[in-house]
Amino acid sequence: MHSIYKIMFFFSLALVVAAVVILAVFGLRFGVDFKGGSVLELTFSNQVPAVGELANFLSGIAGLNNVLVSPTDGHGAIIRLNEIDETKHQEILKQMSEKFGGLTEVRFDSIGPTVGNELRRKSISAIIVLLIAITMYIAFVFRKLSRVLSPWAMSVATVIALLHDVLIPVGVFAILGRYLGVEISGVFVAAILTILGYSVSDSVVVFDRVRENVLRFGSREQFDTLVHKSIMQTLSRSLNTTFTTLLSLIAIYVFGGETVKYFALALIIGIFLGAYSSIFVASPVLAWWSGKRHG
Repeated sequence: MHSIYKIMFFFSLALVVAAVVILAVFGLRFGVDFKGGSVLELTFSNQVPAVGELANFLSGIAGLNNVLVSPTDGHGAIIRLNEIDETKHQEILKQMSEKFGGLTEVRFDSIGPTVGNELRRKSISAIIVLLIAITMYIAFVFRKLSRVLSPWAMSVATVIALLHDVLIPVGVFAILGRYLGVEISGVFVAAILTILGYSVSDSVVVFDRVRENVLRFGSREQFDTLVHKSIMQTLSRSLNTTFTTLLSLIAIYVFGGETVKYFALALIIGIFLGAYSSIFVASPVLAWWSGKRHG
């Protein structure tokens, strides 16, 4: 294929390696959903207290530890702390109201560590099962290309692209967790599953055009030339779909508030990478596989 594909593929490989190293060094900052604990989101009628003031006040209440306070857009704050029961929950609201004036509770969640660990296991299982299902589905759909290419080639190319699209956002969130305190929650898992679905659909569009061109031109053209031609034929559709999707996600990120901000950010990164990987990751792998088979 053209040298630009090789350059961008190795650039993508370098990003994935960097993401894996960052993940190994920093790890992920798991939220209440996965490690257990409580989350309390409040809005204040008067001036919002400083983050340090809120944290110090809450740490002084008996039975509270691991207190982390994050400001939200407007007059609010998100408070993360150890698991508490309803009695302690009401006590916190009462003491904060007396100290800081009028406040409104937006949400309160409390999850035990056992439930959090179970959710973590189920989230990992869901992603693994989805990857296996995608592999089987792609191999079945494109089985008629077996005279030109192994029926598993497109599956492998798709899975490699999916790993690229998932590992890089995870690496980004490892950095955000280390330096900005951004936590991984069940919403992030939903974002990852959404990214996987989008990435597959984008790769399938290119692969389907490859199949059409193989059936149309057969062996009259080299396979890597057919792959390049297929990319060019689907490029405008892919870019237009990605651009309009990103516009909506950017609007959610900017105006959606603190609770969906990082969900939107994960989707922005992943969907951009999904369009990118279908061209510069999955397609080069497909061309390389064909060259190896017929080399």
